Amino acid sequence: MTTETTLPFDKGFVSSFSKEKSEPAWFEELRLKALEHFHELPMPRPDKTKIDKWNFTQFEQHTVKSAPYTSLAELPEEVKALVDLDAAKQNLYIQRNQTPAFISLSEDLKAKGVVFTDIFTAAREHGDLLKKYYMTQAINADEHRLTALHAAFVNGGAFLYVPKNIEIVEPIQAVFVHDNAEANLFNHVLVVAEDNSSLTYVENYISTVEESNTLANILTEVIANTNAKVQYGAVDTLAKGITTYVNRRGVTGRDSRIEWALGMMNEGNTISENTTNLLGDGSNGDTKTVVVGRGEQTQNFTTKVVHFGRHTIGNILNHGVVKDNATSIFNGIGKIEHGASKSDAEQTSRVLMLSEKARGDANPILLIDEDDVMAGHAASVGRVDPVQLYYLMSRGIPKKEAERLVIHGFLAPVVNQLPIEKVKQQLVEVIERKVR
Repeated sequence: MTTETTLPFDKGFVSSFSKEKSEPAWFEELRLKALEHFHELPMPRPDKTKIDKWNFTQFEQHTVKSAPYTSLAELPEEVKALVDLDAAKQNLYIQRNQTPAFISLSEDLKAKGVVFTDIFTAAREHGDLLKKYYMTQAINADEHRLTALHAAFVNGGAFLYVPKNIEIVEPIQAVFVHDNAEANLFNHVLVVAEDNSSLTYVENYISTVEESNTLANILTEVIANTNAKVQYGAVDTLAKGITTYVNRRGVTGRDSRIEWALGMMNEGNTISENTTNLLGDGSNGDTKTVVVGRGEQTQNFTTKVVHFGRHTIGNILNHGVVKDNATSIFNGIGKIEHGASKSDAEQTSRVLMLSEKARGDANPILLIDEDDVMAGHAASVGRVDPVQLYYLMSRGIPKKEAERLVIHGFLAPVVNQLPIEKVKQQLVEVIERKVR
């Protein structure tokens, strides 16, 4: 049984928006079918977090008009700090609210067949390629109400495609700038690495407004085909008041690898799902997540690695810091399906609480349907280690500075995995600001 929800926009609006973007017929049909099934589907049910009172569906503006950037010199200072201002050196996409605002891809990568563009240009100019992967292998539109809502109202996002045998050394970067307090984000990111290819993709969600009573429904699909390697880094810093649902999911082919390094620094209530489905034999999924919660916010993070192929390896590392009256729930799930023999599922979740009213939960879960496997988990929830503080203070370091050093050391295993130095520095600065 589902609760009836009235959406602010109807079938006619969705169809009109699709035509305005010159989307191919299949894309419009997918939108309309998702909208049709929206009311039949249940809401997702994150463990230990009630979201029935959260607003995921009521929004006044589907799109807002934003001017593109004619040059990188026009970027807000917060965004300039994230990118190389020499555009000739950048493989970069910048989206301003829902507007594709800047794109740069090297001629060398274009000549090799690499595609990096906004999701609407991809639908128009690379429709057959997009259709093959868009919501067909990693995430389906009819999984629950929020995936259907996303499929119907997608209003931004990026498409990155790397052909067979192409190795990209320099990171590909996308920055999603939220500078309008009325802008709702329905971003879809699709990353495809064909056989024997490799790439590093890093994205930033950054709000330049302090508060916004809007919502973000963000879906990411990563496809790593045979012997491909994808490094995926993300730092999310959306403003206070934004209710966020983010689902990042990857699928692996034989002997491929997906590595996630995620910095979840939103100021509003957040539900996050990160799943890696290890389909091919010998494939590998590695997920590292760092979180800081503060104020009154509630956050729920589910990290899941599912082993289907034999000899697969999955590793989950979650580190969170919670202060004030915030609540952060970490659900780590390692699942080994029947037939996935010789697989290894490992996970560690650790939560550091900085105040009396802060709440952090770490819930490790192992679901094993095969005998010949290895699996393990570790979880801890507690306060700053007094022994570490004593050691630092005995060296003449003041207590507050000692606490700061302990926190940064606690979060370092994830922070250090981000491959772009400026993005790594941004994450360090955000952590510094949030725990100060």
